Amino acid sequence: MIGHGTKFPRKMEQAVAALLTARNQEEAAQSVGISLKTLQRWQKEPEFERASRDARMSAFRQSMARLQQASVPAVTTLLRIMVDPVSPATVKARCAYYILDQTRKGIETEEIETRVAELERAAEGWDQGG
Repeated sequence: MIGHGTKFPRKMEQAVAALLTARNQEEAAQSVGISLKTLQRWQKEPEFERASRDARMSAFRQSMARLQQASVPAVTTLLRIMVDPVSPATVKARCAYYILDQTRKGIETEEIETRVAELERAAEGWDQGG
């Protein structure tokens, strides 16, 4: 990386972004104006690897936030279908199943998160001699 001057970080950032949107590595490299070989060499660099992982996690978090935003209308839709007198019984049953299953999973997740938080607090106390 030494000798690339100030262009390397900018190109590297562009390459990280291109890897998120391109169909493959060749397309990503071409869109940034570097060779595939250069991109593959950069991907072995710890700094590039970290930046790439951070960018993927950021994109994933944004996707999860959008899913959470869509969950309220999704549940509303399931509830409407479930109570609609003209909905077939099989469709109502499927909606009821999804609502119950997701509720169960949500409760289990909350319980696990609570237990992990308690264990972490206990471990901190143990580490501090408590």
